Amino acid sequence: MLQDAYGILYSGILVVLSVLIIACFIRAINGPTIADRIVAINMIGTQIIIMVGVVALMLDASCLVDVSMLYAMISFLAVVVLCKIYMGVFLERQAKAQAQQGGQEHA
Repeated sequence: MLQDAYGILYSGILVVLSVLIIACFIRAINGPTIADRIVAINMIGTQIIIMVGVVALMLDASCLVDVSMLYAMISFLAVVVLCKIYMGVFLERQAKAQAQQGGQEHA
């Protein structure tokens, strides 16, 4: 009886997390700024890690915890790379804007 209750709870958690992942995916596509997109991608990674943990509890498979830790490291590196790319684009746009302002002042 208790196992059935846990099974229903775990299934409900997985359904809720799936809906939240879809919402974050929509936010990642429609986000008004790059920062919103990066946060949405980070949230998707975190929710997938939680889902793998819940599946590990459901299946009583401790090896999936290692998979979730590996995914956490990959997700962290992906967010760091995206932030680095975003900062490069931001600094490039800022330098271009300053160069245009400097050119307009001399004209």
